[in-house]
Amino acid sequence: MPEFSDDTSVMRRALELARRGEGFVEPNPCVGAVIVDSQRRLVGEGEHQRYGAPHAEVMALRQAGSAAEGKTLFVTLEPCAHHGKTPPCADAVIQAGIRRVVIAVADPAHHGAGSGIERLKQAGIDVEVGLCVEEGSELIAPFTTLMTRQRPFVLAKWAMTLDGKLATRTGSSKWISNEQSREIVHTIRGRMDAILVGVGTALADDPLLTARPSGARTALRVVLDPNARLPVSSRLIRTIDEAPVLIVVSEQAEPERVSALENAGAEVFVSPLRDDGLGIELSPVMQELGRRRLTNLLVEGGSRVLGTFLDEQLIDEVHCFIAPKLVGGSQALTPIGGLGSELIPQQPTLVKPVMQMVGEDLYLHGRVSRTPESL
Repeated sequence: MPEFSDDTSVMRRALELARRGEGFVEPNPCVGAVIVDSQRRLVGEGEHQRYGAPHAEVMALRQAGSAAEGKTLFVTLEPCAHHGKTPPCADAVIQAGIRRVVIAVADPAHHGAGSGIERLKQAGIDVEVGLCVEEGSELIAPFTTLMTRQRPFVLAKWAMTLDGKLATRTGSSKWISNEQSREIVHTIRGRMDAILVGVGTALADDPLLTARPSGARTALRVVLDPNARLPVSSRLIRTIDEAPVLIVVSEQAEPERVSALENAGAEVFVSPLRDDGLGIELSPVMQELGRRRLTNLLVEGGSRVLGTFLDEQLIDEVHCFIAPKLVGGSQALTPIGGLGSELIPQQPTLVKPVMQMVGEDLYLHGRVSRTPESL
């Protein structure tokens, strides 16, 4: 029977189990659970495997059976106390006779708000909260963003040359990164709810914006297209049967062009133009994606779109691929346009960034730090 050295190692096993649900459980959070006896020997474990399926606590209790009575449950997120797709997990924990519950993170959702913890305590269960809270919070950051800000968690991705160029002065960008880097991008796409580009990128690259091979999810493909310029002959429109397409237009778009896109099978959403005239207002778009309970949004460009997302403090995570290539050119685009910062930030923008070599490319990724006023 597996045995753990301390409480932290048990919780880290629960976190490991929880990560298996990424891309499958959304809009629910990833959750893992482990039940151990007084010597920290494994009694049962489980994870939330897919949306609508039993939660992690229930899976662990099923594996443990009657042996769960009097034992300790480690769970990455506060057990729910409300009826959703499944019955309340807190009730299942109480009925199983669990003696002690150790929780990494309290439920950030308004419908949770500590109700699960309170119900467990009222049943006489010893409850501890906060073990591995940083790791647990990172794990459910997309869920927390959706619940507290009513918008998707935004991942910004770009590939650039060593001298910081998104494309050459003529607009050539294929291929900056190598094949291995592109495989990583497809893996990321495979767990996204939506992938977004500006119409400039859509016209220049004629992308598919699909995961190849397919992943756990089929992403909604979103194009910011104020004047409905995307042609119905584009690969995005021609592959609507494979993945849905949402075109975000402004009120200035010609009705005939909008109708052509709708007749071809695309969905159209109208959002106002920014006050500065530089593209679509993002707030209504993000609210709409949040209303649809889309949890993870991958923004792939171009420069103006990425810049607008940064200016509006909407980027939560960065995935940057740097190729050892030099193209130069004062007219060549950099990855992030927009207004930008007036001063160099005093603190790192990325929290604990991870750097790894992917062939000859450098892959840099990490979460974006938040100032109190941006929260």
